[in-house]
Amino acid sequence: MARVPTAERRNDLVNAAIQVIATHGVDGATTRRIAEKAKAPLATLHYCFQTKELLFAAVFEKLAERYREVLIESDVHGDVAVSARAMLRGLMNWYLESPTDASVTIELISWAQRQEAHPAVTVYSEAVNVARSILARAASGQDIAPEMIDRIAYVIGALSDGFAVNWLTYADRSRAAEQAEIVVDVLDAWLAAKLA
Repeated sequence: MARVPTAERRNDLVNAAIQVIATHGVDGATTRRIAEKAKAPLATLHYCFQTKELLFAAVFEKLAERYREVLIESDVHGDVAVSARAMLRGLMNWYLESPTDASVTIELISWAQRQEAHPAVTVYSEAVNVARSILARAASGQDIAPEMIDRIAYVIGALSDGFAVNWLTYADRSRAAEQAEIVVDVLDAWLAAKLA
């Protein structure tokens, strides 16, 4: 049997952990289940990640990286309102297309709150910084205060997170697609009131 490089094996284990957490939750995501899902010996999992917490942190970082990628891919290089709308739609579409990612993200946020270092704060802040930088670039030439850019980035995150919870709760794709339009309308109304 060919030896799998450590970086590749770590990636396999992170992907397996995503699947196991989505199916069994954080509490049911045992190292044994994760190793079996990755088709790796349990010893290999412990070699790659000394603790389950380190594995979960790697899962969290992978999902946060995807979140940041979605924001960057959604950058339409428009004004602030157009850019904010595009990022919100991008996040909601990601959640619709990847309910596993949405579910695991919510599971891990709850898990992270119980950790001493609270990794969710760092990961979430990095994602908000990406949104903030896109919005700041879109605001050049517009008279928008940096505090307003911060608020818009926050609202995008809050609206997309609320949408994700609702989508996961009801799991009705057609209803979620309709609700996505309502969420965008809420953002548009808020932006119109705040940027007037």
